[in-house]
Amino acid sequence: MTISIQENVPLAPLTTFKIGGPAKYFVDVRTEDEMREAILWAKGKEIAFVILSGGSNILVPDKGLNKLVIHMTKGAFAISERVLEADAGCNLLELIRAASEKNLGGWEKLAGIPGTIGGAMRGNAGAFGTEIKDFPIKVRALNSATAEIREFPNAGCDFSYRHSFFKDNPEWIITNVAIELRGVDSSDGSRLIEETIAEREKRHLQNVRAAGSYFMNPVVSREVQELFETDQNQKSRENRVPAGWLIDKAGMKGVKIGGAIASLQHPNYIVNEGGATAREVKQLAEDIKKAVEVKFGVQLKEEAVILS
Repeated sequence: MTISIQENVPLAPLTTFKIGGPAKYFVDVRTEDEMREAILWAKGKEIAFVILSGGSNILVPDKGLNKLVIHMTKGAFAISERVLEADAGCNLLELIRAASEKNLGGWEKLAGIPGTIGGAMRGNAGAFGTEIKDFPIKVRALNSATAEIREFPNAGCDFSYRHSFFKDNPEWIITNVAIELRGVDSSDGSRLIEETIAEREKRHLQNVRAAGSYFMNPVVSREVQELFETDQNQKSRENRVPAGWLIDKAGMKGVKIGGAIASLQHPNYIVNEGGATAREVKQLAEDIKKAVEVKFGVQLKEEAVILS
């Protein structure tokens, strides 16, 4: 066996939330062969498994996971002409910077989104009007049930707002992506990357113990859209309004449960101020959902993945 299975490995340090108990079993993988071997090991032990990569956008339970956690570590990438090919575990920001150095870009508005390119592709990450769905040529994935490898063209990925085929079909595990970028001046690309990160720091929270945006921006009635547009003097997009605005107007900004708080800067970030538990985060999230539904008749849905 080429992989090394560990036991009772703490998971909190591997997540941006810094919350959660240990994994009963844990393994680092880099390649498709190692991924396949880890899955076969779990099946042989008749134990469930879960994939962990960049550790953003997830909440691990306080008791930990009675599973094999397959940790997808940083892989390799290559750039040829205008195509960047990267293993799923590659850090998204590092790829954006590396492409810029080769005079390639178009996706600079995604700079600063935490996590890996595989995770970003699975959730169709986006920011400032740009979504990652606009760039892949193909997405390579491993079927955990059959061990089949398939390459999905962009059209086969079923991308939509914070959604993809891979979210609906978790047996397909993204292992590699190929994206096509456009030519940019390296200095212009670097400037736009830094401006984007600076804007994120103003609008969002950076380098805090959180999972990023906890809720997706919901589709709402025209009445609620008009309230938002009047209040913020800007148009809603795709009949959606920001979850953070709804949370603020529902009076939940700054509300705390234990060590968890709906951020005063960006209330759609539930932040671990120190010592927060997963139970406290989930309770605060439920209170937020109830308050928004009472105020606006809108049901918020988690963008964060709640592991169990």
